[in-house]
Amino acid sequence: MNGQVRIGLLFGSFNPVHIGHLILAEHFATRTDLAEVWLVVSPHSPFKEATDLLPDTERLHLVNLALAGNPRLRAEDIEFSLPRPSYTIATLDALRRRHPAHDFVLLMGADNLPGLPRWHESARLLSEVDIYIYPRPGTELPELTSFPRVQIIMAPLLDISATYIRESLRTGHSIRYLVPDAVEEALLTQRSYL
Repeated sequence: MNGQVRIGLLFGSFNPVHIGHLILAEHFATRTDLAEVWLVVSPHSPFKEATDLLPDTERLHLVNLALAGNPRLRAEDIEFSLPRPSYTIATLDALRRRHPAHDFVLLMGADNLPGLPRWHESARLLSEVDIYIYPRPGTELPELTSFPRVQIIMAPLLDISATYIRESLRTGHSIRYLVPDAVEEALLTQRSYL
C-alpha cells in the first residue's frame, strides 16, 4: 500500500439510490480500514434494456443529493467517459491513473463472487485488487480459499430494491424512508419513472 489512502468502490446503476446503498457505504467507510467509499454510477449498458433507467446525469445528481454533507462518501462518474460496455478492470485502471495516491478496494455482494472468474481480465482483477464482500439475502457465503484477496465483511443489509421504489412511484405509493428526503423530493418533483 505504501501509505496510500484506501478507497472503497461500490458500483451500481443507483436507479435510484436508496437507503440500502447508503447504509452499506457508510458501514464500509466507518467500520473498515477504508478512508472513503465512492459510489461509482454505471452508465447504461448497450446490452440491456433502458426502459426504466433514468439518464446517467440524473442518477448521478440523485447520488450527489443523497451524499450531501457526508465527507466520507462520494459520487464517482468516471465510467461516463470510458468506452462501453464498462469493464471493472478498465475503470480501476482509469481511477489509478487519475488518483495515483489511492489504493482502491472493490465492494460487492457475495452473490457476485462465484461469477467473478468470468469477468473481463478477471485474473488481473483477482491478483491486483482487494475485494470486500458482504452477505446478500438468500445467498450463502462463498468459500474463499481460491480468492486470497477477498475478505468477508459483515454489514447490515436491508432488502430494499430500486425496482420496488420505481414501482411505488408508478403506483402513487409512498417512498418515504426508502430514500433520503432530498432524493424523494427530486423524484417527486421531476415525476421520475412515471
